[in-house]
Amino acid sequence: MIIGTIHGVGLGPGAADLMSVRADRLVRGARHVAYFRKAGRPGRARRLVDGMLRADLVEYAMEYPVTTEIAVTDPAYNDQLAAFYAECTRHLTAVAQTGEDVVVLCEGDPFFYGSFMHLHARLAGRVPVQVVPGITGMSGAWTASGRPITWGDDVLTIAAATLPEEELTRRIRDTDALVVMKIGRHLPKLRRAIAAAGRMEAAWLVEYAAMPEQRVVPLTQTGDVAPYFAIVLIHGQGRRP
Repeated sequence: MIIGTIHGVGLGPGAADLMSVRADRLVRGARHVAYFRKAGRPGRARRLVDGMLRADLVEYAMEYPVTTEIAVTDPAYNDQLAAFYAECTRHLTAVAQTGEDVVVLCEGDPFFYGSFMHLHARLAGRVPVQVVPGITGMSGAWTASGRPITWGDDVLTIAAATLPEEELTRRIRDTDALVVMKIGRHLPKLRRAIAAAGRMEAAWLVEYAAMPEQRVVPLTQTGDVAPYFAIVLIHGQGRRP
């Protein structure tokens, strides 16, 4: 029995010409394409590949049952997402068992804060799974800032703004260079943590890195809400010749 392969394909930070050659080849050749999206939205990963797909394409939109409607600490949050990923796994496995390959479109890199990780953990061992790495959103963000994120022996910390405020403050204070993901409505808390760590003047907000809407501003000049595609940076100032 021939079993198809599930490909988790990293599309990079948001510009089609920043995809790898392998990602481009797989996307253009795929008959089955799956992608995550919020209900009622087209999905940015899907929009990124407009004009690249086959005419006989079979699409599978995986719509999150919940995003920010309930707290991640609510048991219902994990219950709903676990059931969602299980159903997506069932569908993708069924397609692979017909001998067809499936390309799962992934923003950034599939193994860096990506939803595909949850599918990979369930698919591995059941059907063949391959991952194509992509340029991360944070790489796009520090490139957009026009400055290196690290120098010499700088230690880089990558944190999620969903962490408790005291934990954020400690990690911001104790690192040389910083990347903060998953900001959204947590921006006021993150701003307080950065201020408490004494690093507000060094912080930058990058929105929609590598996309047409790209915006780079000092954190002191932002409002209280950041879009989903937003990253806060503090550049390292370490050793250099």
